Amino acid sequence: MFTGLIECEGVVTRAERVGGGMRLEVYAPEFGRDMAIGDSVAVDGVCLTIVKFIRGAFLADVSGETLDRTTLGLLVQGSKVNLERALRLSDRLGGHLVTGHVDGIGRLELRQPAGGYTVYQFGAPPQVMEYVVEKGSIAVDGISLTVARTSDRGFTVAVVPQTERATTLKDKPIGASVNLEADVLGKYVKRFVTAYLEPQEAAGQPRKTLGDLLRELADGR
Repeated sequence: MFTGLIECEGVVTRAERVGGGMRLEVYAPEFGRDMAIGDSVAVDGVCLTIVKFIRGAFLADVSGETLDRTTLGLLVQGSKVNLERALRLSDRLGGHLVTGHVDGIGRLELRQPAGGYTVYQFGAPPQVMEYVVEKGSIAVDGISLTVARTSDRGFTVAVVPQTERATTLKDKPIGASVNLEADVLGKYVKRFVTAYLEPQEAAGQPRKTLGDLLRELADGR
């Protein structure tokens, strides 16, 4: 589990295809000095397991499934990535709960300065957008961001200078692919609500709404 608060940028020094997967080496000498082999690390928002340390870098294996579902397969030597160590239960939760399990790949469509911050607009697939709400949280390449506006095909966020300086967002060209992870709390809410509504419809009863469910819960039913 992670928070979406990026600790530093790393540089890919090796992205070697091995069988159907990849051996990834990331150089980040000041990152994770207290980490050990077997620890989890988020690389551009993807949860990976450290398998080795070498000369200021760490190595992780990436499965074929992960390459198919994330942007890690696009990494080459010299690529910059966002890094975050796994959350300790004693840590402050400054961002939001991020699992490191990517829901889909989005695309950077707009970057526009707006006073003291920068507006970023991303296109996103439907399976991600069904969980995205205004003022809610979303992880973009592992970065915890607050959604400012939504549309049928994407969302907009306002990024403060500190976040731009500390992450790879500032370096991404328009059209670049990004990893997206929707708020895990929204996924559980949808699952529970769906499990409640589907039996009602199957029995031929009028379709109930989320409001109906909330009222019944408030009444203790």
